[in-house]
Amino acid sequence: VDKVATYFSEGLARRIYRLYPQNPLDHSFSDIIYMHFYEIFPYLKFAHFTANQAILEAFEGRKRVHVIDFSMNQWMQWPTLMQALALRPGGPPAFRLTGIGPPARDNSDHLQEVGWKLAQLAETIHVEFEYRGFVAKCFDDLDASMFELRPNEVESVAFNSVFELHKLLARPIAIEKVLSVVKQMKPEIFTIVEQEANHNGPVFLDRFNESLHYYSNLFDSLEGSLQHKMMSEVYLGKQICNVVACEGVDWVERHETLNQWRNQMGSAGFVPVHLGSNAFKEGYRVEENHGCLMLGWHTCPLIATSAWKL
Repeated sequence: VDKVATYFSEGLARRIYRLYPQNPLDHSFSDIIYMHFYEIFPYLKFAHFTANQAILEAFEGRKRVHVIDFSMNQWMQWPTLMQALALRPGGPPAFRLTGIGPPARDNSDHLQEVGWKLAQLAETIHVEFEYRGFVAKCFDDLDASMFELRPNEVESVAFNSVFELHKLLARPIAIEKVLSVVKQMKPEIFTIVEQEANHNGPVFLDRFNESLHYYSNLFDSLEGSLQHKMMSEVYLGKQICNVVACEGVDWVERHETLNQWRNQMGSAGFVPVHLGSNAFKEGYRVEENHGCLMLGWHTCPLIATSAWKL
């Protein structure tokens, strides 16, 4: 509770004195704190597993598959999928991965480094692998022609986004533009993981109260070594500062609920794909919500995983 209060106090102080937090950390440090968060946040591993299962089912029987990932800075999802493809009866398909990520402040080629790591794994497990990384400040700058799509009968496409789409809500029509581009590419499936929270309302007091409740539960749920917890708290503290201190286009952590995303996806012409799970761990809660999965701590939902098709 003390740590949560500290981050919210800092956010309020920054809001009052207009000392807005600078956004991204350099990629090397950002990567480190995210890895610590990944180690002690079981929901994220479970969300990756659930999304991967949906992608595997959508790709069943296909010889060439292509995943386009909006969240390539969170690349830990893909080794598991590649290993599952390698074990597919009849042999693995050719796997193409297009990763999209933000530019690095330290000018490092982060996306290429990720590609090398995955290529080494692919060679070890005998999966034919092709990779391309795109640096993009804004997803709505992307165009379908950039992805060099092959005909549907040759290659099946899936889209994936983990904790990224809510950042588009800071700019008018950005989300509509991105979903329109996705539709043009006719994917077999679009898997989405988002925070299950409502931090995008116009009334600051409501946003503050909602986020205080949400992050208090999130901090309570963290488990693991002291080092993992400390680094994870830095990662979450940056989000809290953004939610509390920022406005306008600087306020990017605009989390919305599954129901709001359901309306957004439905308006764009997508229909839900049913996800199933029997995973359970003491204290953690998995709840099915009209075919989507909400993962939480005790009675508080924290993240939602959903899958969509045209």
